[in-house]
Amino acid sequence: MPTSLITGGAGFLGSHMCERLITEGHQVICVDNLLTGSMENIGHLLDQKAFTFIEHDIIQPIDLNALMPKTQNLDYILHFASPASPKDYLQYPIETMKVGAFGTHNLLELAKKKKAVFLLASTSEVYGDPELNPQPEDYRGRVDPIGPRSVYDEAKRYAEALTMAYHRKHGVDIRIARIFNTYGPRLALNDGRVISNFITQALRGDPMTIYGDGSHTRSFCYVDDLIDGIHKLLLSDVVDPVNLGNPAEISILDLAREIIEITRSKSEIIFNPLPVDDPRVRRPDISRAKSLLNWDPVTGRKNGIEKTEQYFKGCLEDEHRKRG
Repeated sequence: MPTSLITGGAGFLGSHMCERLITEGHQVICVDNLLTGSMENIGHLLDQKAFTFIEHDIIQPIDLNALMPKTQNLDYILHFASPASPKDYLQYPIETMKVGAFGTHNLLELAKKKKAVFLLASTSEVYGDPELNPQPEDYRGRVDPIGPRSVYDEAKRYAEALTMAYHRKHGVDIRIARIFNTYGPRLALNDGRVISNFITQALRGDPMTIYGDGSHTRSFCYVDDLIDGIHKLLLSDVVDPVNLGNPAEISILDLAREIIEITRSKSEIIFNPLPVDDPRVRRPDISRAKSLLNWDPVTGRKNGIEKTEQYFKGCLEDEHRKRG
């Protein structure tokens, strides 16, 4: 039975990855300091023998021998730990930089020691506000190194550089997943990401807030598709970065209208100023993933939004019950 350590395992993507690897027969060690993660995301896994949760901040070195003396082998390390939504990384800018730098370093040292495969959950944000659309992996990006979003963008760019340095210098077996906008169950209700914002606003009947004029675009991948792509990358021998996302591009205004239609909401659409450095376009070129991993997302946006809507309905009902 392979053993996998997943940092940020109580977060949105990390919790889905824990679930998938358990299904694939892995012993999973989930590490999270719960800064933005939630025990609710992994509550259904806590009683499984193949799952272990450790509350720890990976900015500090992790001593698995002390924490889990019976753990002899470690086959895979998947580094998902980081605030990931603009709301979170703007609230925790220093923590975001540290987990990208010190956290990545600590985990690469562990991978070197244990001879484990190391997978970095990177981001499309390494491309910044791109001048090229769609974005292929060899595009070097257009990032403001001192803008508000730089704490996340540069943390991930540094993490990629450090990961590649450990591969070249120490022969660590690495994977780099550049993850584009992803949505689905376990997104936090108020995390500030566009689909969670729009669906919760629509369900509550609140105005749907668009930043800018709505002409900027995004491409949204349903979480099950994304996790499938990460799993295929993990088991591959591809060292170079790989874009993972759904190339179906849509304007933010059209997305708002689509969600209003799906949820049958009466919410009006309002417009606010565009945040600094907000990318005008975002769309992955997934040619590399198709050819090297035989991966292509299969969930249509309407189907994915309907599944996410059902999850958020449950969250809002729970919220209402707690308020009495």
